[in-house]
Parts: sequence; C-alpha cells; structure tokens
Amino acid sequence: MTDDTSQIPPDQRQIDVDDMHDVRSWMFSLGCTEAELRLAVRDVGTRAEDVRAYLLKRK
Repeated sequence: MTDDTSQIPPDQRQIDVDDMHDVRSWMFSLGCTEAELRLAVRDVGTRAEDVRAYLLKRK
C-alpha cells in the first residue's frame, strides 16, 4: 500500500487528525500550523479540499 495521496481523487481525500503522521503531512502540504489545521477540520470537516479553501480564506 502506498502513502501517496496524489493517486486519490481530490474529493475523496480526508484528513485524519487522530493520526499524527497524517497531521504533519497535511500541515506541510497546506502550509499551516497544527492548531490552524485542527481549527479548520473542526469548522468545515475532514474533506481536504474544504480545509484548503477554508485556510486560504483566512489568510
């Protein structure tokens, strides 16, 4: 099994805030802190594209 999320269609990518490896990976990918990532997931859910849009609006 691969860890490469680029193979997953964008609408199916989910952020698992209970998995620290996943959290660190998304922090790097989205250019945000852990607190910002957790706040975004709390506010818009775990769908990566929703979190990305949320973070872009807040900057």
